[in-house]
Order: sequence, then structure tokens, then C-alpha cells
Amino acid sequence: MLLYLSIGYYIGGRIADKTPRTTKYFTIICWASITTALIPVISRPALLYAATALASLNAPVVAGAFAGTMFIFAIPITLLGCTSPFAIRLLTTNSSEAGSVAGRVYALSTIGSILGSFLPVLVTIPTFGTRYTYIAFSGALLVTGLIGLWKHSSQSPPTFTLYMVIPFCFAAYLCSQGNIRPYDGLIHEKESSYNLIQVVERDEARYLLLNEGQGIHSIHDPNSLYTGGSWDYFLTAPFFNPPPHQVSQVNNLLIIGLAAGTISNQYTQIYGDIPITGIEIDEDIIEIGNEYFDMSKPNLSTIAADGRLYLNYLSDKYSVIAVDAYRLPYIPWHLTTKEFFLETKSLLTPTGVIAINVGRTSTDRRLVNALSATLLSVFPTVHVIDVPETFNSILVATNIKTSAYNLQENLASLHPKSHALLPVMLDKTINNLVPTNPNDMIFTDDRAPVEQLTDSILLNYLLGSHSLLSEKIATRPEL
Repeated sequence: MLLYLSIGYYIGGRIADKTPRTTKYFTIICWASITTALIPVISRPALLYAATALASLNAPVVAGAFAGTMFIFAIPITLLGCTSPFAIRLLTTNSSEAGSVAGRVYALSTIGSILGSFLPVLVTIPTFGTRYTYIAFSGALLVTGLIGLWKHSSQSPPTFTLYMVIPFCFAAYLCSQGNIRPYDGLIHEKESSYNLIQVVERDEARYLLLNEGQGIHSIHDPNSLYTGGSWDYFLTAPFFNPPPHQVSQVNNLLIIGLAAGTISNQYTQIYGDIPITGIEIDEDIIEIGNEYFDMSKPNLSTIAADGRLYLNYLSDKYSVIAVDAYRLPYIPWHLTTKEFFLETKSLLTPTGVIAINVGRTSTDRRLVNALSATLLSVFPTVHVIDVPETFNSILVATNIKTSAYNLQENLASLHPKSHALLPVMLDKTINNLVPTNPNDMIFTDDRAPVEQLTDSILLNYLLGSHSLLSEKIATRPEL
């Protein structure tokens, strides 16, 4: 964007010096409006192609898709860049006023930048969506340009009005057609302040997709509690405690990254109606969870807030804290630091555990190892479970020193009336335990290079021409 603006500044200054006509200035604004309105139309095939490329992680395809996506903005941003030097040239009547004219233009431009930064994020995108935000702002730009042309053009108004309005209306019509990202089985789509949210239904099961849609964030299947994904392994976290540890000893649960409630639903089915506090930053996801994922259970208290910020308002002590807010490459760094884990530790019972879901590849475990090291700087023991057929690991940190052998003994002493899924998942957890290998990278609030690390992991995988495997919408394995 900055490169396109720089090119626009240069071109706009040259054009203004050669032909300093007001009509040309407003014509540039009108064409900037029309090309801006076309962005959602042109971007749809490019972004769908980019999403497909990201799913397969083919390096040349991803690079081409990235370049194509960036080129979409070249013409409108360059045209908008032309307007500032052009405006300064038109407003400058003598050299003694050049400084004050430039100051006024740049002051107004900065105010516009402030409005442009906050209005879409806080108002128009949550209210109307991204596509109509483009139409609204480009429409305002078009009206500005047409008023300027009407005042300064010698042509009759209908001529240049039709010349500009017809392509704009055509772009607006095309923009409003269809879903943002079509998906087989799509039953709901919504843009929130944080995400593109989609709900897909197949064979009675519902899946929550966010943004690129390459990972599933929640599953609700009325016919099966088992998902075959990483959520199932959160169920076994309490049983790393010394035996005999029973279901009745799990008194409550705190979830950071509730999504649409897969973990809370499973815990309710396995451990009974224990109090569950679910924190989810996106309130629209909570609404969709209630509507489509049977999340409105009386024992679940949902809170729309930042997970770490809200810890300061909690006073209960929890048997389990589940952190399911990490998804490559979108990992909130402030939920990965030593200070964050110290805060969670203060909310645990003496036998409480914290379980986190961490991404990796089959050959690059740097993020898992870094978070293991960070957890070990706070907790005495950390266990690592590799979720089969995914690139996810569940890290379980215990408040007291524990052994992986506790799982086997707790499985043997499990109450015979426990839910049938629990012994199955304990056995799967035992079979998928891997050694804990902390590295020397401990994330802190002062230094947490999470984004640098995740970008490196993804880039290495891209260059290796692998295909990233995640939870997919498919027939899940049976028990």
C-alpha cells in the first residue's frame, strides 16, 4: 500500500504540474472510486485461489496468489495517492502560501486516515460487512468527485454522471452477489469485527470455519461426542494427576478460546453439569454457537472478552484451564508468555492442570518446544500429546510434579460407570504421548517472537512442498 501511495504521489505531482486542471483532479477521484468498488468483485476469484493454494501449501502457487492479491489494490491506491500533491498544486496560488497549503492538506489527510482506520473496523464491517464497506466508502468518494465535476465542468451533468455512475452501479451489483467464500454445505456466513465466520453442515454434523477456512474451530455432531480432533484430548488432562484421580474430582473448567463450545459440550457430557466459564473474544461466534452448536447449556457461562484481560476478573480456582486460542498463523502472543501462565497458575486448584493446543509440522516442533520451555518455567511438569493425523499437539502442565504413568493407573482405576468415551481417550492419549523437549526459548511479555517463529515454520513447510494436514471436514474415524 505504501509503495502504491508513493508511486501515486510521484505521478500525481507530475500530472498536476503539467495540467493543473480541477476537472482532471475530480476525474481521478471518480476513477479511484470506481476501481475501489471493483476490489471485492476482482478479489473474489483471486482470494479463493489464494485460499486453495494455502491449503495445499504449494510455494509457487502461494507466491503467485500473494502477488495477485497485492496487485488488486495497485490502481485504486495509486490513483488515491495522486490526489494529495494534485490538491496542493491546485490550492497553491503563490509560493508564500505553499507551506500552509501543504500543512492543511496533510492535516486533513491524516484525519481521514484516522477515520479510515477506525470506522471500518468498529462500525461498518461489523454492521454491513466488508463488501458493503467498500461500496459505502467508494460511493462517498464518487459523490465527492461528481460534485466537484458538476461545479467545475463545462459539460452538461448527465453526460459525465452516466459516464461514472453506470460502472459504479455495475460494480456494486456484482459485489453484492453470492457468499464471500462459497462452501459445500454452507448454512450461515457472517463477518464480525475479528473473523469471517462460516457454519457448514454435512451428514447432520456442523463445523465452524473462520477466515481462510483451512481449519475447523468447532464441531457439533448430535450423533457422536467423539470428534477425532484435538478437542478430544483435552478430556484426559486431569488424569495426569496422581492416582486414583476420579471424574468427581473435576469440579469446574475455564476455557480460553471457547469458539462454538466443542470442549465445553464434551466436558459437560463426560464430567456432568460442572460450572464452565468460556471466554471468547468474538461475541458473534458466541451467538452462532448458541444458535447452531447447542452451546446454550445452563452450566456454561460465556464471556465475550480478551482471554488474558478477563483473568483479572476471575476469583475461582479451577480444576482445568483449557487454552484453545492458538491457530497457525494466528497466535495471540500475549497468551503464550511466562507472565500469562503465572496468571493462569494462580487460578488453579492444588491439583489443577492447564492444557493448550499448539500447532507444529511433522518435522518442525520449535513452537511446541518453546511453549514447553515457557510452561516449565512456571509449572513443575509438562506432558506432550501429538494428536494423530493432525499437526497439533496438546501440552498439559500440572500444578504438582506428575508422571505420564499416572494415566495408565488412572485408566485402570476408572469408575466403571464413567462415560464410554473417557477410557477410549485415555488409551489414545497414552499411545500418543511423546517426550517433552524444551528448548532455550522462553516467551515473556518483553520478548515473545511468536509470529516470527510461526512464519518461519510455515515458510519452511512451503519450501518443502508439503501439504499441511489439519482437521478436515470429512468422515471422521469411528471409535
